[in-house]
Amino acid sequence: MEILKVEHLSKQYGNGETAVKALDDVSFSVKKGEFVAIIGPSGSGKSTLLHMLGGVDRPSGGKVYLDDTDIYRLNETQLAIFRRRQIGLVYQFYNLIPVLTVEENITLPILLDQQKVNEKQLYTIIKTLDLEQRLSHLPNQLSGGQQQRVSIGRALINNPAIMLADEPTGNLDSKNSTEIIELLKLFNKAYQQTLLIITHDERIALQADRIISIEDGRIAKDEVMRP
Repeated sequence: MEILKVEHLSKQYGNGETAVKALDDVSFSVKKGEFVAIIGPSGSGKSTLLHMLGGVDRPSGGKVYLDDTDIYRLNETQLAIFRRRQIGLVYQFYNLIPVLTVEENITLPILLDQQKVNEKQLYTIIKTLDLEQRLSHLPNQLSGGQQQRVSIGRALINNPAIMLADEPTGNLDSKNSTEIIELLKLFNKAYQQTLLIITHDERIALQADRIISIEDGRIAKDEVMRP
């Protein structure tokens, strides 16, 4: 079953002679539960693609369907709500709220929706991420690896249709990098969490079910590694 479908996606910055095509007619789909790595040189358009998939920036043309919703037909308010509920975003620099505790950062998407936290689900996520002893800590009291665990918890708390991770290990040492990737793979396999990772690390990419290579804003190669 397709959870994500991208049709002729394009993104252009500027006009006329100074125009830059960051994405150029990109089309692909992703099945539910699939682990896809997106790779490419700096400036190839892979981060732009992630922003389009995550509803962070609107494309110049094309469509993105997530769980059968044409996300760019939504207005800004509808898109913000949809993104919060259906898209889990993990960034290189964590993007945690410095004045909120670990527990508050993780549950923030639910609290913004003025919904009740599912305590059982919260406990499962916290236990899996090994954050049980850190719930009352602020981000500046955590290591980089722990902060990234919190951002993963925040991305997962709403059971999103898809998780998008932009260089999630780019700010971590090798030990923490390995642990973060193992956690993402655990959620992918154990909970069928669809996962797209942008990475420049070939070792991470080779662990994915599929690798999409981006060059000059276009898909250069789309390889299935594990059917």
